[in-house]
Parts: sequence; structure tokens; C-alpha cells
Amino acid sequence: MLTLLFDGVAYGMLLFILAVGLCVTMGLMNFINLAHGAFAMLGGYVTVALMQRHGVPFLVCLPLAFLASAAVGVVLERTLYRPLYKKPHLDQVLFSIGLAFMAVASADYLMGSQQQIMQLPDWLRGRTELFADTPFVLGMGHYRLFIIAVCAALTVALQYVLSATRFGSRLRASVDDARAASGLGINVNVVFATTFAVGSGLAGLGGALGAEVLGLDPTFPLKFMVYFLIVVAVGGTTSITGPLLAALLLGIADVAGKYYIPKLGAFIVYALMIAILIWRPQGLFVRQGGKS
Repeated sequence: MLTLLFDGVAYGMLLFILAVGLCVTMGLMNFINLAHGAFAMLGGYVTVALMQRHGVPFLVCLPLAFLASAAVGVVLERTLYRPLYKKPHLDQVLFSIGLAFMAVASADYLMGSQQQIMQLPDWLRGRTELFADTPFVLGMGHYRLFIIAVCAALTVALQYVLSATRFGSRLRASVDDARAASGLGINVNVVFATTFAVGSGLAGLGGALGAEVLGLDPTFPLKFMVYFLIVVAVGGTTSITGPLLAALLLGIADVAGKYYIPKLGAFIVYALMIAILIWRPQGLFVRQGGKS
């Protein structure tokens, strides 16, 4: 059970990094981007291509995946997304779903429909067992331990940036009243573009980290869209703590459900989501008077 818990935490941390960009754009920018998974897929393909075709080390590929997804995010934010910020949510949903299908078709044409295989470096392979001579044995995969460490560091850094830096305060001011923020000298367009780029970059980094765990093929944006939305819906969009806890619950429930009741598939995840939303319709963590 300890091993399942460990694997579930690793899976949940990975889902959080993949979904946190969507949490930020929905909660702070009030924009629904259902093509968020396409940026994760881009990061995964960048990593696989650099490692397989050019022999680039894995640790070098991770920041490159972040930068590539962030750069594409900036371009799309300036050209396609920005005119939709003030549009109704239905327009944003339809547009972003169409963009996700275009990304799927593009990936299938450029990279093929087969599942991509990523060869991890030797030091990330293998497994270490703790308490091996006791009933409470804990098996820790080296790569999953690496994922937990990276995602935990990113979570702390993101929480600090949003809550304790000047950029975080400018972002909140821009969301609350863009006209007043502009009057105070804040470049709202730059703030939104930077936020969107960081969210896209984190998705790309999550896709790079998750290519070996989740699998990578052209259907990735559609396959995990529901998981991203569950993290956002259950955790709420007014904080980072809520989506983090929701992703951890989702990861542990998914891993445990597939191990103990494999025939039910994702039923455990959806049942947990329904129960939590009945209990807390606005999400696990909502600021006083805030709306999810």
C-alpha cells in the first residue's frame, strides 16, 4: 500500500504540473483554454525528438521543452487567444476544442500515430526498496521520485511568485480591473502574455516529464483533457493549494483503483469527483467570497 501511495503521489504531482497552467488561465485570467493539453503534447514531442534524433541529454531537454511550449504559447496568445478574452465562455470553449483537434491532426501528420518511447538515462531507471524486511515495504521508482522532487520545487516556486512577488500582485490587479491597472502603469497585455507563456511552458514541462509515465501519442490532448478539468473543478481556481490537493487525490485514487479494481477503470476517479463536488460545489479551496 505504501508503494501504491508513493506512485499515486508521483502521478498526482505530475497531473498538477500539467494542469496548473489551465488553473491559472481559468482562475486568474478567466479564460477557458481546453487546448491546454496540446502544449503538454508539444513538450513531450520536443523531448522525445531531441533525445532520440539528436542525442540531447534528458536534463537539457526539460528546460528546452518548457521554452518551446512557452514560445508557442506567446505566439498563440498574441495572435489567437487575446481577441477571445472578452468573448463568452462558450466561444472560448468551442475555439480551444477546435484548436486541440488541429493539434492532434498536426502531431499525427508530423510525428505519426504510433506511441512514442522515451529512453530514460540509467540513473533514473531502477527501484529502491525501503523497509524490505518488514510488512510495510516501500518501493520507490527512481524516476517517480525525480518527478515528485521536480514538481514539488515547481509548486513552491509558483506559489511564491503568485503570492509574494510584484508580478503576482500585478497579475491580480490586472485581473480585478484591467483599466485601473493600466492607469497605474501596469502593462496588462505583457502581464497576460507572460502568464499564458508560463502556464504553457509548465504544461510542456509536464508533458516532457510525463511522456514515459503517461504515454505520448497524437491523442494526448484529448485523452487527458478530462483529467485536467477534474483537477480544476475539484480544486477550484482561486488558489494553488486546491488544485494541488485535487491532483494528489486524483492520482492516488486512479492508481489504487486500477490496482485493486481494474475492471472499473476510471469509475473510481469520477465517483470521487462527484462526491467532492456535491460536498464542495465551488472546489476544495475558495477564498472568502470568491467564486470558483
